[in-house]
Amino acid sequence: MCAQPSRTSQAAFAAVALSLAMAAAACPAAERPSRQTAVTIVGEAFHINGRPTYEGRTWRGHKIEGLLMNARLVQGVFDDLNPETVERWAYPDTGRWDADRNTDEFIAAMPDWHRHGLLCAVVNLQGGSPEGYSRNQPWHNSAIRSDGSLRPDYMTRLARIIDRADELGMVIMLGVFYFGQDQRLDDDDAVRRAVVNTVDWIADRRYTNVLLEIANECDNGGYVRDAIKASRVHELIELAQQRAAERGCPLPVSVSYNGGSIPRPNVVGVADYILLHGNGVRDPKRMAEMVRTVRAMAEYSPKPIVNNEDDRPWRDEHQGWGDEGNNFVACVENYASWGYFDFRQAGEDFDEGFQSVPVNWRIRSDRKRGFFDLLTRITGARP
Repeated sequence: MCAQPSRTSQAAFAAVALSLAMAAAACPAAERPSRQTAVTIVGEAFHINGRPTYEGRTWRGHKIEGLLMNARLVQGVFDDLNPETVERWAYPDTGRWDADRNTDEFIAAMPDWHRHGLLCAVVNLQGGSPEGYSRNQPWHNSAIRSDGSLRPDYMTRLARIIDRADELGMVIMLGVFYFGQDQRLDDDDAVRRAVVNTVDWIADRRYTNVLLEIANECDNGGYVRDAIKASRVHELIELAQQRAAERGCPLPVSVSYNGGSIPRPNVVGVADYILLHGNGVRDPKRMAEMVRTVRAMAEYSPKPIVNNEDDRPWRDEHQGWGDEGNNFVACVENYASWGYFDFRQAGEDFDEGFQSVPVNWRIRSDRKRGFFDLLTRITGARP
């Protein structure tokens, strides 16, 4: 499944490996836990435990088997290390922010998501905008220290989420970098160390239900570190693939792009699955065209196509949550998976938004119910 790494990424990996003390201290085999859920890729389809997802399912004549329906739930391990901004995220009932409560409530909601047909939760080590969209990001939300090492408190919360997903038969799509937070790493060497440390952390715990997303929207002009930018991000994909192969870790790797952007050839040729974003794509016909354009690229070989961030069905009245005429259905009709992105708008209450902090992780708003109702119709789930 993993692509052959380039000479550039091999050299970068060699340099990083010399400085990784933890790479030499893999968890002894006797201490490694056994796992219940394994995600693999077979052609354009996802399999869980050797069987295609939504096995045998079709909807309105369209194949659902092998898709991976997901939601952008990136704040599952959120915290704010900036004392000047942390009060922004206070819970309405307590008047203070609580990172452990956030993760506790995320985990408590997971079985309900799964019962409605959700198979994948997207979580990010540097989160996403806790305001939905942000011009500036003064908060400090990063599981990654400036030198590329990983913060134990964040990773403990993440382990609890992945462990619960493993128990439920769910997949975690784990993002590493987010624009607005990547500048907190010292340099490109620290970026590469963060990638290797993340892969090692996954391998040490024998997680088999994880997909890796190197960066959210690599073509976003907000990235500071050159190694993460669109022209070079394929090097980080290859670095992660090489490290995963060396550790015997089955870890599909990809990267996402801005809403409406077509992934570039340097990524399409090496990524294990292809990520699209539907933000800004107001015409579902354009969403379908994006999927077809990727499949027609010379660099594309059969692999899954996944939209893992899309807010248009609930933001555009002409889309909505019906059985036709929205980006979700457009993806399904073109055999691409789809992901729900929801944030709290100005003046809305605590129940709204899965990305705005603090988060109510329960299905407690009309638009959350709209998504999950359509998800159950498409996947045949019986909540």
